[in-house]
Order: sequence, then structure tokens, then C-alpha cells
Amino acid sequence: MKNAVNDGVWSGTWVARRLGVELEGDEQLTDLLGLALRRNPKRAHLLVSRVLGKHVPQSPAVVHGHGLRLGHRVRALLGDAEAARAVVLGYAETATGLGHSVADGLALAPYLHSTRRPVAGLTPAGGFEESHSHATSHLLLPGDPALLAGDGPLVLVDDEFSTGNTVLNTIRELHARHPRRRYVVVALVDMRSAEDAARLDRFAAEIGARVDLVAAASGTVRLPDGVLEKGQALVAEHERADTGPGPAPRGEVTRIGLDWPDGVPDGGRHGFTPAHRARLEEALPAMAARIARALPEGARRVLVLGCEELMYAPLRLAAELERTVLAEVRYSTTTRSPVLPVDDPGYAIRTRLAFPAHDDPADGPGERYAYNVAGAGFDTVVAVVDSAADTPLLHAGDGLLARLAEHAPHVLLAVVPAHTPEPRPFERPAMLPEPLRGPAFSSYAPDEVGWLLQDLSAVSLEAPTEEREEAVQNGGAHYAESLPVEYQPSERYQALFHAALDTSAARIARAVGVVTETVLTERSARPVLVSLARAGTPVGVLMRRWAEQRYGLRLPHYAVSIVRGRGIDANALRWLAAHHDPRDVVFVDGWTGKGAITRELAAAIEEFERAEGVTGFDPEIAVLADPGSCVRTYGTRDDFLIPSACLNSTVSGLISRTVLRADLVGPHDFHGAKFYRELADADVSTAFLDTVSGHFPDVRDEVDADVKELLAGDRAPTWEGWRAVERISEEYGIHDVNLVKPGVGETTRVLLRRVPWKILAKAGAGADLDHVRLLAEQRGVPVEEVDGLPYTCVGLIHPKYTRGATGADGRAVNV
Repeated sequence: MKNAVNDGVWSGTWVARRLGVELEGDEQLTDLLGLALRRNPKRAHLLVSRVLGKHVPQSPAVVHGHGLRLGHRVRALLGDAEAARAVVLGYAETATGLGHSVADGLALAPYLHSTRRPVAGLTPAGGFEESHSHATSHLLLPGDPALLAGDGPLVLVDDEFSTGNTVLNTIRELHARHPRRRYVVVALVDMRSAEDAARLDRFAAEIGARVDLVAAASGTVRLPDGVLEKGQALVAEHERADTGPGPAPRGEVTRIGLDWPDGVPDGGRHGFTPAHRARLEEALPAMAARIARALPEGARRVLVLGCEELMYAPLRLAAELERTVLAEVRYSTTTRSPVLPVDDPGYAIRTRLAFPAHDDPADGPGERYAYNVAGAGFDTVVAVVDSAADTPLLHAGDGLLARLAEHAPHVLLAVVPAHTPEPRPFERPAMLPEPLRGPAFSSYAPDEVGWLLQDLSAVSLEAPTEEREEAVQNGGAHYAESLPVEYQPSERYQALFHAALDTSAARIARAVGVVTETVLTERSARPVLVSLARAGTPVGVLMRRWAEQRYGLRLPHYAVSIVRGRGIDANALRWLAAHHDPRDVVFVDGWTGKGAITRELAAAIEEFERAEGVTGFDPEIAVLADPGSCVRTYGTRDDFLIPSACLNSTVSGLISRTVLRADLVGPHDFHGAKFYRELADADVSTAFLDTVSGHFPDVRDEVDADVKELLAGDRAPTWEGWRAVERISEEYGIHDVNLVKPGVGETTRVLLRRVPWKILAKAGAGADLDHVRLLAEQRGVPVEEVDGLPYTCVGLIHPKYTRGATGADGRAVNV
């Protein structure tokens, strides 16, 4: 790669020639945009701005100038009186600096940008979805709630106006809280279709507001048939493993002090007023002079590199530096977005540096990127981060600073103090804690799942199965108030587990692929997976792995508690609503039986939304197997052995089932669970995940065929499982559907955690029931073969249980 990013060739040529993608519209479109490719299930091509200062290093005067001119146009459109009543809102992460610059041009209005970094003590003033983005959930966290409470014009700033969905989601969310008569949408490029433009006009008419649009250029993207598949094939062909360690660092890293002015926020995450802007303007010359003095003698080409949402502070420092030094100064920022690099003059992303996130992101660890930095000939890189991102990971051997030092002889680090407003009063007395993660809680890797639970490992909660069963059936206790003693499998049973895993891993991988592809197609381009602990958690981890392996998506994944008869953990829902758009949340479970949890979740979500005034959660569960025909989103409706059902905590990250007891779980606490660290020697959680995900590449073609057939068919739930359970309950004189547990997974749970009465097995059922037969043999439970059973097996809990009914050894007897 030469010093010039694209050597005078339009940086969309490579993609346009191979995919047939065309930009049509204003002449300056190709000056503003290039093209690249990315892994994405909805859109393979990526419009890359050449003047935004995100992916492509650019003159900071050019970057700031585009925003200023747009802001001048907005002020002329509104007039000074209305401009003084306006609020400017920018979108994270890409348009935070552009929004700031528009606010600079408008001059009279405060600025706020959305963020993906939650802050303890700050209750979100709203949130919304950016469906096409790599990371979709936005939070609005103004330090002063009144900032968004007025009725003056709201100016929404994004770099690219492609469909209008993000703007519609934002206006819909905020208009419901604080209606306004006027909105102005600002973008560098307006690439909407005529249909999308008409949709915004209809929406404005519906809410009775005026919506104006200001853009530097407009046009459309022409996409030929099959472009998504062609793009994905190109990505697969050209993607290379260039995200690992690079050459040994050759540059030195030096920290420099900026003397950032007290009381001036580092950006608009919590609000930035005209008074803040004036104080920053006064301080900029001195701060830029400090950077200039730290530059090596004879510096010729300097990059000022911002950090994700922190775009404005480094942009203004770069612009002042450019104005005062002889060196050529360029500006860009790091990003979350994974893009394919191709070192060709006709391609927008020539090189990619990958490094671990270093600001303790709420969605867990992950890769971050700096584009078009390697090979660009910079002799100095000035990395500007806020203090929240100045962590050990920033300075690690594979961190951002080390990666920069591989390609520049001098790296300067400037740290801006992260502004955190004073916590303001809110309804609940304490902020909910961040999710628990491994290895402190569970044997899963920290990025695989965050547990929205509290750790009760130090509390004695286990009780003999027979005592628990008697208390539950007599109404003296709820099953979630204690834990069964963890089943310790025999060598014979462990051998059965591993044999079952070897036999069924490919089948499970296929079901994981089908349910994940269905979610990505129908529910969200970047869903937030929320597993129902504990059976749903391994499935959620596998779905996350599928999305990452196939599309490079690192989906947020959490585990929450739901308790039959008491609903889902409302505090977990509050946490999710505060950190993500509820419309992105997809609840995940292992399998359905008769559909009790499906109904429980729907009722709980309805009650939560009525009580909290929060909307958007979809109660439909995505499951690996739906033998009860209770949901629309599933990997299969076959009732087959899922080996993760064979064991308890030792296949679920060493986490117990969840606990809900009034003396342990207060009104503002998450439900609880235990981490059985002492069972580490018997843990097969990672082995289960690795074995199944190892089959992902082998089943892709089958998955694609299954999904195509599934999406074209009728998936409406028939609830035949529920009807079968009602019939069995009456036929066997039980008269309580809660004591009938259909399906291989639920039957296994009966044998491991309850007092079983008998097992019904479909006549001719084979190896899927080997472990069930062994458990039944060990507990003295009869297995009865039944013709025409709609499930592979059904477990019946003892319907008249007392400890005297089983004898001293706890074995079941007939009644």
C-alpha cells in the first residue's frame, strides 16, 4: 500500500466490477464514497465514507468542514430563533464526530450522541435500533434529562441515510416521550430509494410533524440479482487471517499530557453545550502545541487516531495540529465494524489492524479494528483515547498501541479524561450489577455468555430429592427455593454421554445452524441472544458461535432466570432494556416440552411491559428442538437426544439451576445460582460446545437447504404436545399436567432432579433413550413402551409422593 490510500483510483472500482454494484446520483458521490465487503447476512457491500474520518484517513479540515457546512445549512433552514431551541443528536459510533461538527456549524444548539457504553447511575432517556449495523443497540444517556424533554427542533445526524429505518426508530421512540413539531435529518449522503423516501413522508404525516432532510449528496445503490450471495462468496475467497500478531513492534510509545480543560466533556455522550464548545476552542491551541512539541524532528506524515465513539476531540486536535505544523496531518478512528481488507487501489479498505477491545465494553470482549493505517507511510501516530479506554489491554502485547508500533516508528498516546456526569435520582435504590462472567462465575469463556444472576455459591441450598419433592407437592415450598443434590454420573453413564455426543453432534450442529439463520433472517440482523438459564445457555453459546464463524458477528449473549409460576426475572429485563433495544432481544431455550415455559414467558413479558411501560420484547422463544410444536423459531421439531440434557451443571458451565427465595433475592436483585467450582474435574461444558461447533463447516449446505424449506413452509404452532400431555395426565390418573414431562430432555430432568414414577417410551425408540434407560435402571423406575406416543419418551413424576412411598432407598414404587 502506498502513501495515498487509493492512488487516484476510485475506491469502489474493485467491488463494482466484481458485483455489478453501481452508485447513481450526484456527481460528487464517488468523491464521498468508496465500496468494500463485509460478512453480513443482510448486506455484503459496505459504503465507505472518504470524508468521515472513520475508515479512511483524511485531512481533519476536510472532515470538520463537511460537518460545518451541513450545520450552516440547518441553521439557515431553521432560522436563528428555532436553531437556539434545537438539539442535535448524532449516532454512535460512526457519526459522533460528524454530529459534533454539524452542531459546531449550527452554533446555537447543544449536542448529544447515542452510545453503546452504559454508565452506572444514569438511566437511559431512550434507546433504538440500527438494524444494518454491526452493533445495533443505541442508548441515550444525557447528563441532564431535560436535554431531550423540550419541544424545539431535533436535528438527527448520521453519515449515511440508506433506508431511513434508524431515523424512523429514533423519532418513533423519542416522539412518544416528548412530541415535537419539527425534525431535521442530516447526512453526508442520502441513498434512499423512492419507496424509502415515501415511507418517511407517510410517517411524518402520521405523527403530525415536519421532517426536513439536509444532505451533501444524494443517489441510490443499484444492486443486481444475487449480489448478496456473490458478495459472501467474494468475502470467503479473499478473507485471510490477518488479525493475529504482526511484525515485531519497531516504534516507541510515548505518553503525552494534553492538559484538557476542567469541566469540558470529552464529547457528546452525555451532552455538549455551546458553552463547552467555547471553552474547548480556547484550549485547543495550547493542547495542539503540546502534541506538536512531542512530534519527532522532521515528522512528515502524522495520523491522529481516535477511538470508536471518541471522534470529536481527536478531530479538533488534529485540525488544530494541521493548521500549525508543516507535516501532513491525517485523521481517522478505530471501529467495531469488521470489514474485509483488499490491498488494491480500487478498494476502500486496503489494510486492517485488529486488536482486542480495551474499554471494558458492556457486551463483553471482542475485536476492534484500525483501517488503512498499516502501510500508509505514517512516521507518527497520535492515539487519542479517553481515560476509560486507557486500560492494560490498550498497552498489551497484542493491544492497539503495539499494533500501531508495528507500522510507525513513533506512537504518541494522549488521554482525554472521560466525562461522567453526577448520578441523578432514579426510581430504584441501586443500579443493577453488570453480568457475571467466567472464569469467576462459570467455566465458559467471558465472551461466551454474561449471566444476569447473583452468585449464591456460598449458600447451602441443596436438599435430598425426596424431601424437595414432598415439600413441592404438598405446597410447602416452590421448586425454585432449593436445589437438588447434583447428580454424579457413573463411568458407564459418562461413557453413554460421550457416545451420544459423538453420534448426535452433527445433527445438533445442523439444528443450531437452522435456528440461528432463521433468527438472523426474520428477527434481527444482529440479535441480542438471551438464554433461559440453564438449558438454553449452551444453545445460546452455540448460536453465537455459528453467527461468528459464518458472518463474523460477535453477538451479545446473556443468560436469565425464568421460574414456572413466578415468571421471568424482571430485574434482568430492566437491565436488558437499559443496555439494548428490547426489539433486538431473542429469547433462547434448549427445547420445548408441552410449552409451559413458552406460555410463562409470554405472560411474564406482558406483565412486565404493563408495569414498566417498556415495550418491544418479543416473547417468542427460539429453540433447538420443538417436539411440542409450541414455537415458530426452531432448529428441528424432532424429539431426539440433545446430550446437554444428559447432565446438569457439568455440561452447563458448572452453574446450578436458578434459585428464587425471598430471604436471598430481594426486590432489586437478580435471581440466584451457584457455581460448582468443585466439579471442575467432571466438567464437559467446553467439550460439548467444541464438538458440536466443530461440525459447523460440514453442515452449511444442509442448513441452507433446511432454512429455505422451513421459511417457505407453515410453522404455526399446533400445541399438539400440550394436548398429548393433557391426555396422558388423564389416562394415567395423574390429573396434573405439571407432573407430566414430555420429550427426551424433560424426561432426563425428571430422572436427574425429581422423584420419577414411570417412564413412557415410544415403541421401537433406539439409542436416543440409552441414557434414559440407564438412569431409570439406577433409580428403579419402570420403563413402559407405548405405541403411538407423540414424543420419543415422557417422564411421569410420582403423583402421590411422600417419602414413605419410596422406601428407604428412595426408589420409586407403583401406586
